[in-house]
Amino acid sequence: MDENNLLVITNIFPNEDGSYYQGVFVKEQIKFLKDYFDNVYVISPWPYGYKMFLKNYSYENVYVYYPRFIHFPIGYFRRRLGENYYKAILKVIKRENLKFKIVHAHFTWPSGYSSVKISKKFKVPIIITVHENQEWFLREYKSNNRKIYWSWRNADALIRVNKKDAILLKQFNQNVYSIPNGFSSDRLVTFPKEKARKELGIPTDLKIIFSLGNLIERKGFQYLIEAMKIIIKQRNDILCFIGGDGPLKKKLQKQIRKLNLQEHVKLLGPIPDDKLALWMNAADLFVLPSLSEGNPTVMFEALGVGLPFVGTKVGGVPEIITSEDYGLLCEPANPQDLAEKILTALNKEWNREKIRKYAEQFDWKNIAKQIFKVYEDILSKY
Repeated sequence: MDENNLLVITNIFPNEDGSYYQGVFVKEQIKFLKDYFDNVYVISPWPYGYKMFLKNYSYENVYVYYPRFIHFPIGYFRRRLGENYYKAILKVIKRENLKFKIVHAHFTWPSGYSSVKISKKFKVPIIITVHENQEWFLREYKSNNRKIYWSWRNADALIRVNKKDAILLKQFNQNVYSIPNGFSSDRLVTFPKEKARKELGIPTDLKIIFSLGNLIERKGFQYLIEAMKIIIKQRNDILCFIGGDGPLKKKLQKQIRKLNLQEHVKLLGPIPDDKLALWMNAADLFVLPSLSEGNPTVMFEALGVGLPFVGTKVGGVPEIITSEDYGLLCEPANPQDLAEKILTALNKEWNREKIRKYAEQFDWKNIAKQIFKVYEDILSKY
């Protein structure tokens, strides 16, 4: 096949101005993968009525499409989701006359399922990256869902973002690769803490904890807030900033007031992309109290600027935080353990340059090389 083009199919993908940033890890990956191809086509279908502000756009040699399809959260439409998703993708391919030599899907359902159908129709190989957090992945693994299993069995290769789940996927497919998420070093530059704090207008004489994620149960922010109540009993020179938005915002704000932590815990709302480096450099510590993860991008971003990490022993996190030189880990949903690890970390002298050097292997440029090697391996056998 002459067309040196890549087709990416994904459940989520940022819009042009970044106001919708879900799936930013896919876009960051493409930033480097696009250099291996003439064109990259990204298709991210959405039902009518959802995220209607998402509009097609292009940049450099990347073309992004958000086709629409009819879907309602009731039985018939739930059963037809995979087929309708597939038809939305197929419509774009035919309308735009897209030619491609390989398909890369992100998430098993519905993108992976639909992408396998596309690969069979156009007789090109398909790779699925299984990004699902561990709880979601284990639900799929134990589901006996024939469409999930069919997707895994019929992909030419599966990529899992952590090692331990890759072993489970080998029950369905022998071509399983473990490749973690990453970060963009050119997007998250390192600069002095004092400069970052001055630009953000935050105190220079306090210890700053930064955390970031969607405000949902799975991210565990309620346990970080509980931990802060324990922490300030031992030292009150600590300020915790939590970035992100979501359905738990009011509940978390109420919890902060109930525990009388208004002077120590602040909800920032969404963090604009151009402010993320400021927050990462301003902090003394990054904390991620998640109950479930695949391999969180924010962990790599924190390490990338040399910021020590405190997090939970979930998903692929322990595979990355392999030494107490890089961070400390605690049990999930355990505010006492989390508080102890935070206090230990705040009292420790960290070698931030060592952390930053360790993180270089997770730069998206290096991760993209690993992904492209999978493409080459699969194409050589196709």
